[in-house]
Amino acid sequence: MSKSEPTTTVTVTVNGEEYVKETEDRKLLVHFLREDLGLTGTHQGCVVGKCGACTVLHDGTPKKSCMLYAAQIDGDEITTVEGLADIAEAEGNEMETRDGATLHPLQMGFKRNHGLQCGFCTPGFLMTSYALLQENEDPDDDEIRSALSGNICRCTGYNSIVESVEWAAAELAGADDGAGGSDGNEDGAVSTDGGFSTDGAAGGCPCRRDYPTGGDGE
Repeated sequence: MSKSEPTTTVTVTVNGEEYVKETEDRKLLVHFLREDLGLTGTHQGCVVGKCGACTVLHDGTPKKSCMLYAAQIDGDEITTVEGLADIAEAEGNEMETRDGATLHPLQMGFKRNHGLQCGFCTPGFLMTSYALLQENEDPDDDEIRSALSGNICRCTGYNSIVESVEWAAAELAGADDGAGGSDGNEDGAVSTDGGFSTDGAAGGCPCRRDYPTGGDGE
């Protein structure tokens, strides 16, 4: 941190844990989460608020963390994709993979229905989908597509993503009694980085390209 940059000390609760951190006033929330808190599940995409890869919940509302400064969240609550499994466990909805990893039904839905594609955009889709299901437990296809319209999947996997959300909604409603223990699919690598590993997957995918950071000058 440059001594010449103005800073602000923020107190923020992230995934249920309170942090008190000094941050540069111009540091974006996405960089604060990744660099200062080590929560790398939130991905930096376009940095102009278009792609939604950096979506987190800000006091329960999905927001693009490249559009917020860390100094703006003092006293607020942030939920990132790393917090989904804890939420599911607290609500009694957690699902366990064959290797013992705990996932939220949404994460399992993306895994089972091939909604994750290369995985780069997946955390943003998950957070937006979670917010949708909080408001609407049984969204139809059009409602899911409308809710996810601010998230871009460059693998063009929208059908699988919508099916993943529908699967999770059914699972949360208890309609799908065929799942809940082992996921029955070992194809998707599971990690703590948002539930899915993006390393080595679709190496040529345009989602993995380096975008100009802009905005914060980093």
